[in-house]
Amino acid sequence: MAVPRNRTSNARKNSRRAHHAKKPRLFAKCSNCEKPCLPHRMCTQCGFYDGAAVVHAKEE
Repeated sequence: MAVPRNRTSNARKNSRRAHHAKKPRLFAKCSNCEKPCLPHRMCTQCGFYDGAAVVHAKEE
């Protein structure tokens, strides 16, 4: 079984984990209502995707 010869320093350990941080979600504008929505997904406000109504929004 492999045994490490020397202890891994904090700097080496933390620089290895440097890319593990969460990244913010990127939003796009809906082409119909101009509200922010996730790209390549239906708009949760108006129900449009790719210029067509997928789900009809409820009237308030």
